[in-house]
Amino acid sequence: MTTHLLGIRHHGPGSARAVAARLAELAPDVVLIEGPPEADALVEFTEDPAMAPPVALLAYATDDVSRAAFWPFAVFSPEWQALAYAREAGVPVRFCDLPAAHTFAAAPDEHAGPPGDPLAALASAGGYDDPERWWDDVVESRRDDESPFEVIAEAMTALREDEEPPRGHEARREAHMRSVLRRTRKDGFENIAVVCGAWHVPALADPLPPASHDQAVLKGLPKRKVACTWVPWTHGRLATASGYGAGVRSPGWYHHLFTTAEDVTTRWLAGVAAVLRKEDLPVSTAHVIEAVRLAETLATLRGRSSAGLAEVTEATRSVLCGGDEVQVELVTRRLVVGERLGEVPDRVPQPPLAADLTATAKRLRLKKDPVVKELDLDLRTPGGLERSKLLHRLRILGIEWGSREASARRNKGTFRETWALCWEPSFEVDLVAAAGYGTTVPSAATAAVRGAVEGTPPLDEVTTAVENCLLADLPEALPEALAALDARAAADADVARLMSALPALARATRYGNVRGTDTAALQTVADRMLDRICAGLPPAAHGIDDDAAARLAQLVDGVHDATSLLGDDAKERWLAALARLAERPSLPPLLAGRLSRILHDAGLFDALDIELRLGRALTPGVAPAVGAAYVEGFFDGGALLLVHDEGLLRVIDAWLTAIPADVFTEVLPLLRRTFGAFSGPEKRAIGQRAAGLTGAARAVPMADELDEDRAGRVLPVLATLLGVGV
Repeated sequence: MTTHLLGIRHHGPGSARAVAARLAELAPDVVLIEGPPEADALVEFTEDPAMAPPVALLAYATDDVSRAAFWPFAVFSPEWQALAYAREAGVPVRFCDLPAAHTFAAAPDEHAGPPGDPLAALASAGGYDDPERWWDDVVESRRDDESPFEVIAEAMTALREDEEPPRGHEARREAHMRSVLRRTRKDGFENIAVVCGAWHVPALADPLPPASHDQAVLKGLPKRKVACTWVPWTHGRLATASGYGAGVRSPGWYHHLFTTAEDVTTRWLAGVAAVLRKEDLPVSTAHVIEAVRLAETLATLRGRSSAGLAEVTEATRSVLCGGDEVQVELVTRRLVVGERLGEVPDRVPQPPLAADLTATAKRLRLKKDPVVKELDLDLRTPGGLERSKLLHRLRILGIEWGSREASARRNKGTFRETWALCWEPSFEVDLVAAAGYGTTVPSAATAAVRGAVEGTPPLDEVTTAVENCLLADLPEALPEALAALDARAAADADVARLMSALPALARATRYGNVRGTDTAALQTVADRMLDRICAGLPPAAHGIDDDAAARLAQLVDGVHDATSLLGDDAKERWLAALARLAERPSLPPLLAGRLSRILHDAGLFDALDIELRLGRALTPGVAPAVGAAYVEGFFDGGALLLVHDEGLLRVIDAWLTAIPADVFTEVLPLLRRTFGAFSGPEKRAIGQRAAGLTGAARAVPMADELDEDRAGRVLPVLATLLGVGV
C-alpha cells in the first residue's frame, strides 16, 4: 500500500503540469483532493463537455447563506488537472478537507490559515525578496519533466519543524484529511495519490498519528446543513487583487503558460499587440519583434531559461507602450489578469431562483459576461421591455447585474434605457440569499417590495418601492406600496421629505405610461402630496440660514421638474404657490433669486419685472454678499438671459462695478461659483455684449479685396465634401 503526497500551490501552471505528469506516471487507483467532501457527488459534472473552467464549487449553509465559500478551479489549477486525470483514467476521486458543514458551524474567527507565509523563508534563502517571484521562477515557469514534489515535501517538513503544531481550525482540517486517508486505505485502495496544499504534506506523511488522536480533535464538532453546486468563475476573481486568499497575481499569464506549448513569449506579445490595436494604438509587427528580442535578452541577462512575466511586462512597457503606464494597466487588466468567464452545464443543480434566472436570461439572450458592456433598450419593443423588467427586478433583489448611473445622465428619453452590464460570480451567492423571497425572479421581487413597505419605513424608501414596482412591472405589489405611500405621505409633516419624494412619483407615472400600467391611483397620491407641499412651503422657507436655503432651492428645482410630468393642472398649482412665495420679503436671497428665474422662465415674470427685482436686490444699500447670493440663485438656470437681455446685463454690470474694492474679495468666491458654471461660449458671448455697453462693438477686420486664387483652391475640397461637381 503506497501513498503519494503531491504538495502544490492551489493555482499555478508549473504545479498543474507537474501533477498531470506525476499522476500519469504513478497511475493511482484513487485520487484524494483538498476540498469539501460535500462536493463528491458533483465530480461527475466535470465529465460534461459543457463544463469549461474557470469554475468554482459553491457551498453554503442552507439556513444562513451568509456562511458560504468558493473553491475555484482554473485549467491551470493542479486540482483541476487531478480531476481531469481521474476522469480520463476512470479512477474515483474523493475530496478530503474538513467538511463545510463543520466549517460553517464554527465561529468565523476560528478559520485562521497556516502561520505566516511559508514561502517567504524559502524565497529569502534563494536570494529573493518576493516570495511570489521566487515560486513563479522555480515552480510555475518550469517546463521540464522533473518532479518537484519530493523537494517541496522536504522543504515544508523543514519549515514546519520550526513552527508550533497547528491548532484550532487548521488542526481539525489536517485531522480530517488523515481520517479520509485512513478510510481510503481501509476501503482497499493500494496506490493512493493525495493532491493538497504543500504546507499540509508533512501532516499527511507516514507514520500517521494514532486514529484516536484525530478522533479526539474532531469529536463533537457542530454541524450545519449545507448545499453545494458548481458556478462559473472568472480569472479576475482568481487574482490576489480580488481579495481571494489563495489568489495569484497573474491568472491570464498562467493560463497562457499552461496552454501554450511553443513560442510562449512571441505568442504572448502578439496578444499584447492585439489588445493595444483594438484601442486604435499604433503597434506594428516590428514593435512585436523588438519586444520579443528585449524580453529574451533580459531573461538571458538574469540567468533565466525563458522570459517570465517580469521580462515580457518590461518589454511591453518599453517597446509596445512607449512607457505609458495607462496602456500597461490596460494590458494587465485584459491579459495578465484576464477576463475569461467559465461555463457550467445546464444540468448542474441550482436553487430554483437561480435556475429561473438562467432560463429567463437565455430566453432574452442576455449573456453573463464579466466584461462591462453597454445595452441599449427600446421599451417600445417586447424584447427591450422584458429585458428592462428583468434587470429592474434583479436590482430590487440586490443583484446589480445592470447599472444605469452612467447612462441616466445622458439618456433621459422616456422610451429608451441604457444599461452597463457586468456579471460577477458573487451574484450566485446573492441569488441564494434572495431565494428566501421566492422561486422565480418576479415572485421574489414582488415579495421583496412587500417587505420594504411593511411597518413604518421612511417616506423615501416607500417612494422608491413604488417606483420599483412600475419599473419592474410588479402589479401584485403595487396596491400595497401605494397604500403605504399614501399613509406615510399623510403622516409626514416634513415638507423637505415630501419634496424629495415627489420627483420619484412623477417619474413613476411616466414609467407606468410607457409600460402600459394604470397609474391613476399613483397620480392621485402625487396630487395630494403636491397640495401639501404647496401649503407647507412658506413655513419651510421662513427663517432658514444660507445652507438650508441652498438645499431648499435644490428641492424646489426637483419639484418643478416633477410637476411637468404630472400634467398642466399640477404645474399651474405649483407655479401659483411659487408666485405667492416670491412676494414674501423675508426670503433668503439665493432662494428668492431662484424663484424669480423659475417664474420668469414660466412666463409669469416679464423682462421688466425681472429687471426691477434684480435692481432691488443689487441696489447700493444691499450688502454685496446678499446681492451675490441672489445672482447665484437666479443664474443657476443658465446665462443666456445675459446674452439676449441688455437691460439685465446693464443691471449686473452696474452692480459689479459699484462693489467697493475692499468688499469685492469677500464676494469673489460667490461670483466665481456662479459665473464659473457658465459654458465657454456663454462667457464669450457675455463678454462681447458687455464690451458693447460702453462703446461700439469692435468690427472684425476684413480684407479689402477678395483673393480669388486662394479661394479657388478650396472649391475642389468643398465639392468633394458636398458630393457635387465644381
